[in-house]
Amino acid sequence: MVEKIEHQGILLAIIIRANYEKDGISFFTPNDFSQQLGYMNRKKGYLIEPHIHKLIERKVVLTQEVLYIKSGKVLVNFYDEAQRYLENRIVSTGDVILLANGGHGFEMLEDSEMIEIKQGPYVGEEDKVRFKS
Repeated sequence: MVEKIEHQGILLAIIIRANYEKDGISFFTPNDFSQQLGYMNRKKGYLIEPHIHKLIERKVVLTQEVLYIKSGKVLVNFYDEAQRYLENRIVSTGDVILLANGGHGFEMLEDSEMIEIKQGPYVGEEDKVRFKS
């Protein structure tokens, strides 16, 4: 299952649940997103030709994160750009979530391991505005 969380027409997040399955390849993000999220399900023997990605200068103005929940259960709280709480979702072992826009915070509901993927370079605390939930 794939769930899109939106607020006033703005995509906040995409959750791909651990049980999602589909043949072939699917991309869940628009082409203009700086972080692309896709899924592949290929049969044994399928080949992806070797390739190199071209050097193309890109302008990234918003950090978008992808979290893979390796184990555990995490409550994800969503906020709008004005730092107002909107809603929440629980992600669990095997789920993947793309945090596309707005604010977010997390509470570990169980001991949890997550793998985070986001654009770089990371500029430390200059990269974030922290606020109270």
